[in-house]
Amino acid sequence: MAPDVERKITDIVSALSYGHINEFRIFCMRSYNTKANAYARIWNLPKIWQKALGVGAFYIIEVVSQHYDKLPESEKEKVLIHELLHIPKTFSGALRPHGGRVRIDERAVEKLHKAYIERKKALEGSGLGNLL
Repeated sequence: MAPDVERKITDIVSALSYGHINEFRIFCMRSYNTKANAYARIWNLPKIWQKALGVGAFYIIEVVSQHYDKLPESEKEKVLIHELLHIPKTFSGALRPHGGRVRIDERAVEKLHKAYIERKKALEGSGLGNLL
């Protein structure tokens, strides 16, 4: 498990008003000594498994410790925003591809990260920042 990542996901979802994302159905895991070159990965529970198990959609955000943990906070936030972009508005258990109708690229992540920082500052300035 990765409670620090879970807190950051909740913070990002709240600040960006991502109402389509149910953070209670997102699990965050930290993996160690993996061969992956990625900072993080998102895993889904496909519809066939949902039906077989009689459950709704779930996602797992896995951070790769040897890459993710040494990043500055702002870069960690961008990595997590990137992973959240893979979750479709339907929260169906599917995953959006990088090159789909909704672009998942550095420009999109930068734009959302800037909005996240601005909204977080605005909430902190209003005294509501401790709710994040």
